[in-house]
Amino acid sequence: MTRKAEIERKTAETEIEVAWNLDGRGLHRIETPYPFLNHMLSSMGKHGLFDLTVRAKGDTDIDDHHTLEDLGIVLGQALAQALGERRGIRRFGQASVPLDEALAESVIDLSGRPYLIYQVKLPRRKIKEFDVSLIEHFLKSFTDHAKVTLHVRLLYGKDPHHILEAIFKSLGRALEGATRFESRIEGIPSTKGRLT
Repeated sequence: MTRKAEIERKTAETEIEVAWNLDGRGLHRIETPYPFLNHMLSSMGKHGLFDLTVRAKGDTDIDDHHTLEDLGIVLGQALAQALGERRGIRRFGQASVPLDEALAESVIDLSGRPYLIYQVKLPRRKIKEFDVSLIEHFLKSFTDHAKVTLHVRLLYGKDPHHILEAIFKSLGRALEGATRFESRIEGIPSTKGRLT
């Protein structure tokens, strides 16, 4: 069973392409207008053991919001498509990841119900030119379209780069755990018999 997805989204504002292989080896090729985001998505793919290809262009001369939102949408759609009916998966994943002085935690439920809790206060709004306050909106778009519940929590940290890298690494590790097959699980991992 191949758990892969390829999704494209083209609007008047953005062009996004994502290929996601859930059963990969952590290979990644990320090309967005934001070097910092490229680094974050590469970290997520590497530590989640996903093969992830992302190409994104957008009207960044106007604002970064459109590109980040649409990228979250397409990544969420790709995850949902790659998961298929979500049969036999562990469903839940949790990871805490340190990076120097920062410690972040991601907890995910591949429930079919979108919800985001983002308990992160960053000491400053920008890393170089990248507006890190948009990460919450990016993750909201991702959870809405992946149909997952995600709780992201910063336990502590001072450097915004370290904080966000710990978050993306923890998200990769939590997703890796939740998407794994469990031989003892038959069918849909829910007492209702469906995930929604």
